[in-house]
Formats: sequence, C-alpha cells, structure tokens
Amino acid sequence: MKTALITGATAGIGKVTAVTLAKQNYQVVIVGRNKEKTIACVEEIKKETANPNIHYLLGDLSVMEDARRIAKEFDANYTDLHLLINNAGCVYYKRQETEEGYEKTLATNHLSHFIITNMLLDKIKKSSPARIVNVSSDSHLGGRWNPEDIHMKKKYKVLWAYENSKLYNVLFTKYLAKELQEHQITVNCLHPGVVQTKIGTKNTNLVGGFFWNLYAAIVGISEEKGAQTTLYLATSPEVENVTGKYFAKCKEAPSSKVSNDHTAAVELWKMSKEMTKI
Repeated sequence: MKTALITGATAGIGKVTAVTLAKQNYQVVIVGRNKEKTIACVEEIKKETANPNIHYLLGDLSVMEDARRIAKEFDANYTDLHLLINNAGCVYYKRQETEEGYEKTLATNHLSHFIITNMLLDKIKKSSPARIVNVSSDSHLGGRWNPEDIHMKKKYKVLWAYENSKLYNVLFTKYLAKELQEHQITVNCLHPGVVQTKIGTKNTNLVGGFFWNLYAAIVGISEEKGAQTTLYLATSPEVENVTGKYFAKCKEAPSSKVSNDHTAAVELWKMSKEMTKI
C-alpha cells in the first residue's frame, strides 16, 4: 500500500485529491488546521471510500514550528512516503506578519512546504520511486523576484503577495527536481485552473470576497476538475519519468521567464534555508 501526505486537504481540490487517492487504495494522511473539521473530513473520506487507512495531522501552516512538528510526527508514525502533495494555500488581503517574523503569504504558501518537504526527504528517498507535487497557479506569471524585500515590507498588495508565492512554488519545484534527479523522485508543479473554492474569501474583506465569488462563479471550474492535474501528476504512468515541469490541464505548459532563472531558484533555496533553519 502506498502512502500519500496532502496539505490543505480538508476542503477544495485537496479534499477531492484525498478522496480519489483513498479510492485507489492509498494510505492517505491529510493536514488540517481545525481539529473538529479535520476529524470530520477523515471520517467522511473513510465512509465514502470504504478505506480505513485515512489519518490526519494538525497544524497551522503559517507557523513554521507547526510545519516542523507535522513533519516530525509524520516521520515518527509512518514508514513510507510515496507521494507528497503540497496543496495548501492562502491569501491575505492586508499584510500580516507571523510571530516568527515572516510575511504570512510567504510562510503559508512556500516556507511551510519547504520545511515539510526537506524534513521528509530521507523518507521519500527510502520510498522511491516517489513523487512530489506542488500546487502552484498561473498567477505565478505575474510574480516578481525581489529578494531584497521578500517579506514585502516596503509595499504590499494582496495580488502581488499571492503571485510571488506561486512563483516560489515553481522555482522550488525546478531546483528540487535537479537535486533529486538521481533518486527516482519526480518533482512537478501545476496550475489547477480557476476553481470554485473559498480561497479568495478567506482573510479578506466583504468587497474582496464578493468579487472573488463573482469571478469564480463566472469563469471557475468545479473542485473535481480542479484536482485533475494534481491527480495526473500524482498517479499517471505517463509522467513517471517527467520532472521539473509545470503543468496545466494535464499537459506540460510554459512557465514564466523568471521561474526558469536558475540563479533565482538557487537564491530562493538559500534564503529559505536561512529563514527556516533547515
């Protein structure tokens, strides 16, 4: 039985991904923030899939100590990790800084996954062939690489912060893929599409939430369709030897010019290591 770890899997495309993998007889471990909601999600997946091997870990991925604890708890309780899906993501209408001093979008969407992935790399290597899937977005196309102000203290806009974090997902993917190419571990990232989820209504104001709901209602796709590319990269034999690529609609797609800048990827990796003390 293969084991999958999925962050942000109590709702949206993460939950659809968890349900689908459970139906394929994976042992699935989901990461959630709210204990009651996460337990209810686990029980729902068990009931829907008749798969008893559904488990959970609790933590707030904007808190780096929580990310470390999640990785430690997984490492202590599970022998293998064949599939890691870094799916969790968030937006923050106003700039927020964590108690640890990180801009919150950066912390949630990039640094937490940097920690979890790196702390579990030995287990992933031991379980190879294995796959790492990072859920990015075509929003990365507008992302800027500005290492001098990575915490956006000088000027903050919600869209800029989100675009940058999604760019970091792609840079992280491409760097890690090179590092792991000799280990039978693929690392890919994707744009799920504009999905009708609540991501644009969390941590925002009424106006922002209204316009997100309107936009998602007009152009958005279902959560089931939004999860298709994640599942394709996670399970399809067609991509078992493909690594370091960006996908959309289950096909390889071009990513932004800066996302292919290896110097930027190296610098982001070094900065992430320093910030997270990995």
